[in-house]
Amino acid sequence: MSATRREVEVDPLRHRERFGPDGENDFFWLSGSDGLLRFWTCSDCGYRTHPASGVCARCLSRDGGPQPVSGLAAVLTYTVNVQRWVADQEPYVIAIVGIDEQLDLHLTTNVIDVDPWAVRIGDRVEVAFLHRHDLYYPLFRLVA
Repeated sequence: MSATRREVEVDPLRHRERFGPDGENDFFWLSGSDGLLRFWTCSDCGYRTHPASGVCARCLSRDGGPQPVSGLAAVLTYTVNVQRWVADQEPYVIAIVGIDEQLDLHLTTNVIDVDPWAVRIGDRVEVAFLHRHDLYYPLFRLVA
């Protein structure tokens, strides 16, 4: 997949808050600069953790670091937000997706570039990054 395809041009949210760095998860919010989604991965057992805590949730090892994944996932659940928190906000999808490489690795995100009412549980999605506030927000599109 080309890096261009992984870029998001229009944010589905009219207003998105900027949050402060926390040190352990900065890599996650910056890793989309090259089009790759990364998670903290244990060097001992390979278990991925998000958000990163510096300790493996499976084996308690402190040895690990950011590793890329394919960026493919499945929609586990979702809702269509119709509340207009800001003027002119269109309905948008808030979803929890399960990352292919580890079924219990979930992200809360937006599904974009689709009619919000057409999204279904089980839909295959791929990561796309929104560059805003000097961060790269991982959003997801339906797999073509």
